[in-house]
Amino acid sequence: MLAVLSPGQGSQKPGFLTPWLDLPDAEARLRWWSALAGVDLVHLGTDADAEEIKDTARTQPLLVAAALLAAEHLPMYDVAVTAGHSVGELGAAALAGVLPAEAAITLAGVRGREMAAACALEPTGMAAVLGGDPDEVLAAIEAHGLYPANRNGAGQVVAAGAVDGLEKLATEPPAKSRVIRLQVAGAFHTPYMAPAEAALAGVAAGITPSDPARILLSNLDGSAVNHGREMVQRLVRQVTAPVRWDLCMRTLADLGVTGVIELAPAGTLAGLVKRELKAGGAPEIVTLNTPDDLPAARDLIARHSGLGGHEPVIQFRVVVSPAAGTFTPAEELAEGADLRTGQVIGHVTTRQGPVEVTAHDSGLLTEWLAHHDDPVAPGQPLARIGGHA
Repeated sequence: MLAVLSPGQGSQKPGFLTPWLDLPDAEARLRWWSALAGVDLVHLGTDADAEEIKDTARTQPLLVAAALLAAEHLPMYDVAVTAGHSVGELGAAALAGVLPAEAAITLAGVRGREMAAACALEPTGMAAVLGGDPDEVLAAIEAHGLYPANRNGAGQVVAAGAVDGLEKLATEPPAKSRVIRLQVAGAFHTPYMAPAEAALAGVAAGITPSDPARILLSNLDGSAVNHGREMVQRLVRQVTAPVRWDLCMRTLADLGVTGVIELAPAGTLAGLVKRELKAGGAPEIVTLNTPDDLPAARDLIARHSGLGGHEPVIQFRVVVSPAAGTFTPAEELAEGADLRTGQVIGHVTTRQGPVEVTAHDSGLLTEWLAHHDDPVAPGQPLARIGGHA
């Protein structure tokens, strides 16, 4: 069984998107997403320096865009599990079919801007606590009026809160631990981000999500989320809630994941997985940082997509709406019908006229996700196509 992971803030590096722009349509895609995010993703991923891409308002949409851009070149229909760290959950939700890519990018832009604004309200920050007894570390964080914002496993907890509390923690660290201040704008994943959560909730309320087409893990508690609306609510809540990446990794182990791909900019999550899951036999890992890593990533998917000691499962591909309008399925098609690549399965009636909807792969019409005269948005899932892995 294989999992694809989407990294969070702090993983970015100057110029990391430069090699991806050599791929067909990559730059055009980034410019379209830039319009949705309200930042220049091409500049940020190629020419911007470390200081510029450290800005929360810029970093968050940049990371989601990078993950989605890299994943476009993978056979994602053979991937069983997706998960993301912090803002990376938006990318993971899109890869699982809960959100269209455009919605994930738009939400990342809003999330980044609003969290940056919340950081400016009062002086707060974050610090990594490495090592020490886990219970003692959590007790020390609470004693200084701080919050355990990230519980990353592998002996790493990130404390967040008021600057004076972080300074006291650094001078009085828990036994056998080190405290390292992080260069971030404020106390992410704590109640200090409440204004950002409220703003994001207002925008997210206008989204029509779909249920995940693959296993999608949540940072809230490491569980697999089965309903799209619940996942959107969790994405909003996560702005002020701790990131439980330790529980996500525990679920990866429980699922029997044998292969892991971390999307660009990769390295941080791969390192945590390697250290945390080594006891049961660490999964094979590919860090997808440049297009040169794509062959290794595709090979990993081919070798691990059917593993894990489980019965063969149905792998779903989702057909999405090409435009806004009302959907009409093809009259002769019923669930269970055989489809061929390119077959017309319906049309969307727009103000400019009907737009055909075609199957992008062959297989069974497993489920209609939209029905006759349903209003649909661009990128909204319309049908699932299934086939045995």
